[in-house]
Amino acid sequence: MKRILTALVLVAAVAALIFFGKPWMLTVAAALVAGLAAWEFRGFTVSGGCPLPIWWTFTAVAAFFLAVFFQPDDTITVVSTVTLILFAVAAFRTSLERVLWETAGGVLMLIYVAYPLTLIPKIFNEENGTAILLFLFLCVWTGDIAALYIGKRFGKHKLAPQLSPNKTWEGTIASLLGSVIVGMALIFTGDWFSQQGSSFSALHTTEPWWFFIILALVLNAAAQFGDLLESALKRGAGVKDSGTLLPGHGGVLDRIDALLVAAPVLWLIIAVRHYFSLGSL
Repeated sequence: MKRILTALVLVAAVAALIFFGKPWMLTVAAALVAGLAAWEFRGFTVSGGCPLPIWWTFTAVAAFFLAVFFQPDDTITVVSTVTLILFAVAAFRTSLERVLWETAGGVLMLIYVAYPLTLIPKIFNEENGTAILLFLFLCVWTGDIAALYIGKRFGKHKLAPQLSPNKTWEGTIASLLGSVIVGMALIFTGDWFSQQGSSFSALHTTEPWWFFIILALVLNAAAQFGDLLESALKRGAGVKDSGTLLPGHGGVLDRIDALLVAAPVLWLIIAVRHYFSLGSL
């Protein structure tokens, strides 16, 4: 019951932001989530014996978001600066054999946790941002639910036992199919609303239906890969969950692990389309 109630609250919050929120609201929400996830990531580094400084963890995430949205041309400069600061701090505060690993952990935190979440407001700002962002979340959520319940009920063949012993090929296939079905339902619903002149016509997109089948499969594959990556971090750190903030779900990082890979993949597709003047999705 806790898992269901937590999920309903999260879904309602995300839906409200997508349909009624402003870009700055999504930016603030993404930054807050990034801060919480970064704190949990720091927990991995503590378990691994190379803890990131608390003050640096939050300062680096805040600096990353501020750079991306106010000085995007200086993002690399900001990331380089905060990395060098961490390098210098580690060199003087920890044993020499841990300097490299502590610095590397900080860089991974920025790339793995902070960067993907800066993309959420950017996707929202695209021409069909409402529909595309909702499509992303639905593919990730539906795939996760299908993999969990179908995998538990019918799963027999292990997918990657060294990373996540509970994940099965049956759950993986169900996850792919679930994302395609719900993704296509969203696209056809958006088309119908557009024809009716409804206020929900923002769900309408311009690409053919078969394109979104492929997109759903790609995003789902990326999401499942993201789930496995976080499992690798947790097993390496010797923990079951990244945290306890979300009842029935574990930590924030446990809930967004799939999104942290799926969002950059979606943004890459958008960027490639812009580069070749193929238009928005």
